[in-house]
Amino acid sequence: MNFNLKQLEAFVWVADLGSFRKAADRLNTTQPNISFRISTLESVLDATLMERDAGSVRLTSKGLELLDHARKVLSTTDSFLEAANQETLLNGVLRLGVTEMIVHTWLRDFLKTLKERYPNVTVELTVDLSANLEKELFDRSIDLALQSGPFSRQTSGNAELGVFPLIWIASPETGLHKKTRVKLEDLVQFPVLTHSRGTAPYEAVANHFALRRDLPVRLVPSSNLAACIHMAIDGFGVATVPASMVTDELASGELSRIKYSWTPESLRFSARYDAEKSAQFVMKAAEIAAETSGRFASSFAAKGGVTN
Repeated sequence: MNFNLKQLEAFVWVADLGSFRKAADRLNTTQPNISFRISTLESVLDATLMERDAGSVRLTSKGLELLDHARKVLSTTDSFLEAANQETLLNGVLRLGVTEMIVHTWLRDFLKTLKERYPNVTVELTVDLSANLEKELFDRSIDLALQSGPFSRQTSGNAELGVFPLIWIASPETGLHKKTRVKLEDLVQFPVLTHSRGTAPYEAVANHFALRRDLPVRLVPSSNLAACIHMAIDGFGVATVPASMVTDELASGELSRIKYSWTPESLRFSARYDAEKSAQFVMKAAEIAAETSGRFASSFAAKGGVTN
């Protein structure tokens, strides 16, 4: 009876996810196939690695003893191919989670570079709020999160992706861009288009305007920043968004930057992953994300973009 890496891969994922069904989904195969790989591995080793009971899975003492060794074998295989400059032989699925800002700035360049280095790694993409991505990362629903802080939990793998300032923007039709110094009283004449409720930028904006309870502010939160930008273009309100998302609109004159003295704190992005359990190409993908973000930031600054 043969022993192979797919059996070890199935063993590790069932152990990590606690479910044959979830492991099958993660490895893009069927639950019977995962069961067959595990049972074959147990037969080869002449040992029971897992106990199944009413849909739950629990590692035996032998399974616990061998789990770290299985991880090391898979990691060493990846390292061997990297050392041999044969990254193209690596295959797998990278479940990637990103926020909307990255989608509208440097995600395309990142994916192109990743495909060049790892052509046989398939990317499954999730676009969501940073708080939701963090939950999915710790649920192991995704492997790598490119997201903004603050974070409620720390990860063992982390690559800094840089700082992205926010600015105030509005349609030229509002006339706000003509003012050398926009006051809070000027802003509240229009609906304030903001990030989604529960995000750090939304809380900052809400707290800022709450200082003047005598003024009738109308906050309009949205989970889709692109929609906020389009609404601002059409004159539905003023907005505070990452400067890097509106370079084209500012250049074309569809939007104007407003000279208001306060903005929410800049967004600090990180590539986050589990360094102890993830495949090596996940760590490499985080490094590629840092390289891509750095190139984007340099290009943005060279074009006169906001850097602080």
